[in-house]
Amino acid sequence: MNMSTKVLSLLAIVAAMLFSTPVLAASAAEIDSAANKALVVFKEDVNGADVFLNQAAGYLVFPRVIKVGVGIGGETGEGVLRVGGKTVDYYRTSAGSFGFQLGAQAKSIVIAFMTPESLEKFRNSSGWKAGVDGSIALIDMGGGKTIDTDNIKDPVVGFVYGSAGLMFNLTLEGSKFSKLDKSE
Repeated sequence: MNMSTKVLSLLAIVAAMLFSTPVLAASAAEIDSAANKALVVFKEDVNGADVFLNQAAGYLVFPRVIKVGVGIGGETGEGVLRVGGKTVDYYRTSAGSFGFQLGAQAKSIVIAFMTPESLEKFRNSSGWKAGVDGSIALIDMGGGKTIDTDNIKDPVVGFVYGSAGLMFNLTLEGSKFSKLDKSE
């Protein structure tokens, strides 16, 4: 088996694991618990996060988004949509990419809908795609930084944090968000 065959075999295995719904499917309670923990970290790392989230019409929390790439990459994760601080729906995010990449990464994502209109457009879509159905202003926040809510004027704002691993790509462009049925 030559090197390119090994890489392609590895990629096929990783892709099958990454996008296999039964492997990644978590219960509603598991997703809610993980989202609560991710929000605690977000609020500890970013001053003003509480005020910011309270000003949002609603927000998505993806506690763990896994990205894997060997030339061709993919990422996926499950999360919640909260309105008024309460979970109203569950979503999966997924994206693919091509180009120079090698490695794996886990990250958390919070996406805030700052206007009722942007939240309604998202909720009424069937498979909302960043950059196509709406753009997300990505805020790069390191630990200990403060959100300046007076300067954020975008209708949809995203935060990527807790990134660990060998790969980093600060973009949500091309990410697709699909509603999940978690009724049990």
